[in-house]
Amino acid sequence: MLRLFCALTVLAAFSPPPACAQDQAAKAQTVRPEVGKPLQSAIDLLKGKKAKEALAMAREAQAVPSKTPYESYMVTRVIAQAAAGAGEPGVAAKAFDEITGSASAADAERRQFAAAAAGQYYIAKDYAKAAELAARHAKLGGTDKSVHTIYVQALYLGNNFAAAAKAISADVEAEEEAGKTPAEEELQLMANAYLQQRDTAGYGKALEKLLTYYPKRDYWLNLVYGIAARPGFSERLAIDVARLKIETGTMRTANEYLEAAQLSLIDGFPAEAARIIDKGYAAGLLGSGPEAARHKRLKDMAARSLAEDRKSLNANADAAEAKDAKTLFNEGFNLVLNGKSEQGLQMMENALRQGIAGRRPDHARLQLAYAYHLAGQDQKAVQIFRTVQGTDGAGALARAWAIRLARAS
Repeated sequence: MLRLFCALTVLAAFSPPPACAQDQAAKAQTVRPEVGKPLQSAIDLLKGKKAKEALAMAREAQAVPSKTPYESYMVTRVIAQAAAGAGEPGVAAKAFDEITGSASAADAERRQFAAAAAGQYYIAKDYAKAAELAARHAKLGGTDKSVHTIYVQALYLGNNFAAAAKAISADVEAEEEAGKTPAEEELQLMANAYLQQRDTAGYGKALEKLLTYYPKRDYWLNLVYGIAARPGFSERLAIDVARLKIETGTMRTANEYLEAAQLSLIDGFPAEAARIIDKGYAAGLLGSGPEAARHKRLKDMAARSLAEDRKSLNANADAAEAKDAKTLFNEGFNLVLNGKSEQGLQMMENALRQGIAGRRPDHARLQLAYAYHLAGQDQKAVQIFRTVQGTDGAGALARAWAIRLARAS
């Protein structure tokens, strides 16, 4: 699923500092001729884009014994630039890293060198050091977005998935607060960072973000099927998962349609069962193949149950006041399924106010919100979905429904 966004702007080499900065440095420090001569030659070679030759000449200057701290700083600086240009990122990274902490470097230069070191470590695939130097760049006051990108990706590629997920989550939150849409690749990376940790809750939240901004079928597949696989998922929500699959077009097999229809029949909702079977036939997953006869039997059973149910539908509704809350709720939902939305929703609301024995409030609100969706009242449905909590799958299903309907409305 993940496509890493690796188009990074990495600083391969740095130009020498402005003349004014060189003049100021010269006033405070000097370089002896035995160091300065090969060093100047290296700089001239760099200007002529002869990085390999420049690196060799800079190493001559490096070989001069008893160098002063300033001489060492200048030599290491030129080595860093030359190595970067010569395609030796490991050498360049270590040199840039070394001069980042030099007392001879100004604050602005330290930030610049830290950024360069991060980029060169990244190219050298030393991801731990790349992340360290990118973090140092930020600590020194650097705000370069490309360096921050190196930091995040280095954490991920260095298998520090927890830190990567935390960093990306903070970025996404800041972007949302600023009214910006996070990049799809950024959200993909966050999702994969959680997935690599086997953090199912974090992965689910990342998928929810992806679906909020980029509602693709693959993301719906990963989210919906992932909900049922999370620790603590309650099997009593299986029909609710099936309803979301149908809504998002993520039913994949004939058995999924059959199982969903059977669950609806068991719950006493033949109208829903018949609708699910019809969708299975329309999708081409039911009614063909070696199991076609079985599919037909279930279709006929659902049709008979629906015909019988509709005979008693009005009588059940008229006797609503005599029902216990659980029966009232279920019969209200059945009325909604049969197109009698106003009466059915009122019965469900009344049952909720009474308290439904044997049914958790979150599950009941989940079903009530779904009933409002069936009744064409998506705004009301979203309001109720957003009140559903719970770690048994009800909260995750409700958030998914809210995302789905909020985008559709």
